[in-house]
Amino acid sequence: MTSSAPIALSLGDPAGIGPEIIVKAWRALKDSGPAFVVVGDRATLVVATGRDGTPVEAVATPAEGATAFARALPVIDIPLGAPAVPGVASPAAAGRIIAWIETAARLAMSGEAAAVVTGPIAKAPLYEAGFAFPGHTEFLGQLVPRKGSSGPVMMLVAGDLRCALATIHEPLAKVPILLTAESIAGAGRTTAAALASDFGVPRPRLAVAGLNPHAGEAGAIGDEEDRIIAPAVKALRASGVEASGPHPADSLFHEKARAAYDAVLCMYHDQALIPVKMLDFWGGVNVTLGVAIVRTSPDHGVAFDIAGKGVARPDSLVAALRLARDIAERRGQA
Repeated sequence: MTSSAPIALSLGDPAGIGPEIIVKAWRALKDSGPAFVVVGDRATLVVATGRDGTPVEAVATPAEGATAFARALPVIDIPLGAPAVPGVASPAAAGRIIAWIETAARLAMSGEAAAVVTGPIAKAPLYEAGFAFPGHTEFLGQLVPRKGSSGPVMMLVAGDLRCALATIHEPLAKVPILLTAESIAGAGRTTAAALASDFGVPRPRLAVAGLNPHAGEAGAIGDEEDRIIAPAVKALRASGVEASGPHPADSLFHEKARAAYDAVLCMYHDQALIPVKMLDFWGGVNVTLGVAIVRTSPDHGVAFDIAGKGVARPDSLVAALRLARDIAERRGQA
């Protein structure tokens, strides 16, 4: 990666709000950066510019995109077979959506792109087309070499709150079965390493959430804390991570509590997502830890209900692009 390499931004679902927020993000960042090049369908982005005449320029490489960025929205054009209809998901677009992600990841692995930012995807049409992964994080875990031993970990970032996940897109009923002391400790080590290398935290402090109400109330409301989570915390400490817990999740996220740690390791999806979205609904960012490339994404979905109406906000995408730049720069300096 060179200091001038732009970010590769995969378009996401072309029928969602991705095209619109990408155009708005370019307008917000064209003078200040970070520069990015879209991997996707140029025609869809031209439609998304509306009546303002935002220039959309096809480029062959990220380097060409970096040169063009100040004057036009640069796109490595991998066209759709048929135009997308805003708000209408189509499994026919799945192959291209996957190809855009793969191409962006390949550009980051080669060093032509500084990082990957992924536009929002709708899971259901991808599943209909045979996509075998719950989401971006799991797909990238297979596509990109690991950074560390535990594999990809999802982290959500909003303001001063960072929440990593021990399990990701899993039904709630399966979470107690999937949690092991080894998997929790592995996610904790990956999180601590990323806090140091990607977020500039020299001595990361990790708070580990409990699974049950009141962190199990000494076994009265569940024993996973005693059987699984406490041994994981002990293992983390033994490996040199400053970890504490298991903590009752209902008292982990207020302002005073956040001052006592650098990240929370949460046991399941909504345990992390709810406080992140309450703290900063519009500006939260999803970060993939434990892979060899930098990858972030907006912390929201495709919003088919407002696609094509011109009202989608680009805040989260802008924040994801800026965080991707910051992490890439820290890794480059290291």
